[in-house]
Amino acid sequence: MNEDSSELRQVAGRVKWFDPGKGFGFILDAGGGPDILLHGNVLRNFGQSSVADGAGITVSVQATPRGAQAVEVLEITPPEDENRSVVVEDLSETTPEAIAALPLEPARVKWFDKGKGFGFANVFGRPEDIFIHVEVLRRSGFADLASGEAVCLRVIEGKRGRMAAQVVSWEMAVRQAR
Repeated sequence: MNEDSSELRQVAGRVKWFDPGKGFGFILDAGGGPDILLHGNVLRNFGQSSVADGAGITVSVQATPRGAQAVEVLEITPPEDENRSVVVEDLSETTPEAIAALPLEPARVKWFDKGKGFGFANVFGRPEDIFIHVEVLRRSGFADLASGEAVCLRVIEGKRGRMAAQVVSWEMAVRQAR
């Protein structure tokens, strides 16, 4: 496949679906073009192992004999909240601005079970586990986390201890720090 940058175009859209187990998914082109293949390796190069269905995404796309294919992820934004029926109690009175003002803490995922709807991470240099709710993960633009995955967390004190208010990919946190 020829990856000449003159053949690339930037496309904004929404994630139609992504299956980490299969290692790929598809993006709906906001401009009405054909669906765009999103391979797991391209997503991992951005620093995420998964992406939530409905998340906003901007990618560089290349036309191939098999159709449009993303070759680089440029940005991911969390899915729009169609309904806020799932509320994480400890975050119900925290504004997005207050969450964005929290420091990013480097962490490694201890485990996450999408079926159970939660998991835990360890922040570098701290002994306690950080609780991660699946809804916080979804609102952060992720669909799942892998054990051992490096992420950055914005953490609040919840009723039962420290919990993630936002999850950011390691690579995105590094880009934001520059």
